[in-house]
Amino acid sequence: MAASSQSVTSGTGKRIWFIGLGLIVILAGLYAGGWYYATTMVKANVLKALGQQNGAGLSGECTDMAFSGFPFSIGLSCAKVSVDNQQKGVSAAFDNLNASAPVYQPNHIGWTLKSPAELRTTQGLTVSAEWTDLQSNLVTKGRGIEQSQTVINGLKAGIVSSFTGQSADVTADHTELHARQNGDDLELAIGIENANATIKDFPQVLPTGSTSANITLTGKAGMLDGSDRNGLHGAAGVLHQAVIDIGDGRVMTLSGPFNFDDQGLLSGQFKLEINQIGPWGDSLTATLPAAKSIIKTATKMLKALANGADKVSVDLTADRGRLSLSGFIPLGKIPPI
Repeated sequence: MAASSQSVTSGTGKRIWFIGLGLIVILAGLYAGGWYYATTMVKANVLKALGQQNGAGLSGECTDMAFSGFPFSIGLSCAKVSVDNQQKGVSAAFDNLNASAPVYQPNHIGWTLKSPAELRTTQGLTVSAEWTDLQSNLVTKGRGIEQSQTVINGLKAGIVSSFTGQSADVTADHTELHARQNGDDLELAIGIENANATIKDFPQVLPTGSTSANITLTGKAGMLDGSDRNGLHGAAGVLHQAVIDIGDGRVMTLSGPFNFDDQGLLSGQFKLEINQIGPWGDSLTATLPAAKSIIKTATKMLKALANGADKVSVDLTADRGRLSLSGFIPLGKIPPI
């Protein structure tokens, strides 16, 4: 009787062991299937980030796509990335993209992109760029990107216009680009540190400076996820603050509401603040000596508006592209976007 009981116990233990092993195999198979399913989500989200929108004149390509990271993360790499917007006449090419996401959160994607990169437009503009490091994080949802942050260090770019024959070289130590959906609105932020530009056939040295801007575009959240294809034509928003700082207290700040009409012409009511009016005038005179008399007149006018002080706050108005200071001093015209 004891031997029979022991045999039954032994058989039960083997059945439990085999059942447990079977459950482990099934769970492992389900996990592997889930991992490969998640890779399809990452692939789709990365291609959305590249601009692959079938039927919209916008396409993106990731050549030699490969996956890695099993079992705890999902990694994707492309030997080359290309984006082509036929409607806008813009194409771009990049080298070596690497993206990854945790398997439990495949819509949170971190990616890096190696330089060089090139962008071309049908208007004859070519931009070639390289950098020491480019990293980005994306949060996606069903329709596309919901939030994006990109950081670029050691940026060097060359800009050439075949139509005008002009060219320029631009450098920046550190660049940050942020975009996110906030309900129906799109919030944008940009920061550039220690930027400099050298223009062909322009002997003067432009001052090194830093700039930042924070903008809200009303009802334009769809521009980030691809559902809004109208661009900025007819858009409205608020420039919360744009700052240009060229050092030694020489700072300009601009803020105010704005809108673009159906032709892409800008209108808006802005507040312009200038610190160190005199030093700003000296910097502009050194950069643009041919405009010395105009700059001198403008500096005196701003000083008068500031009651002789070196800091002034004035109204800057844009009326369908036409700029004016304090409502009556014309400054020129901004072309449509």
